[in-house]
Amino acid sequence: MRAVAARVSRASVTVDGTVTGAIDEPGLLVLLGIHVDDDVAKAAVMARKLHELRILRDEQSCATAGAPLLVVSQFTLYGDTKKGRRPSWTKAARPEVAEPLVDAVVAELRGRGATVATGVFGAMMAVESVNDGPFTVLVEV
Repeated sequence: MRAVAARVSRASVTVDGTVTGAIDEPGLLVLLGIHVDDDVAKAAVMARKLHELRILRDEQSCATAGAPLLVVSQFTLYGDTKKGRRPSWTKAARPEVAEPLVDAVVAELRGRGATVATGVFGAMMAVESVNDGPFTVLVEV
């Protein structure tokens, strides 16, 4: 499981002209990719890491600051570009496997008390963010 976590002052996701998820205060925008070998146990570990990741201002985490997260599924994080000019997606989990695992990460975060907004799995989404810093890290479990 792989995530790109960006510290943002605000972020939103729009699908077909409608905002489907937004955070209007400092927090994390999380682009989340699911690998073919991922499982629910990894979802729990990823949720804990994201919630406790100390990249907000003053080395705070979403857990300590009560900051929200916007989680957006992003299968392209497992695009392999080593050969040729066209990425290979063989390491990205199929939608029927990936969607429940994205939902599991979100549920784990909410179970930890986090405020979580989301995109729409599989939809063509317009993601907007105002990066703070910018401060962006890759998180893998």
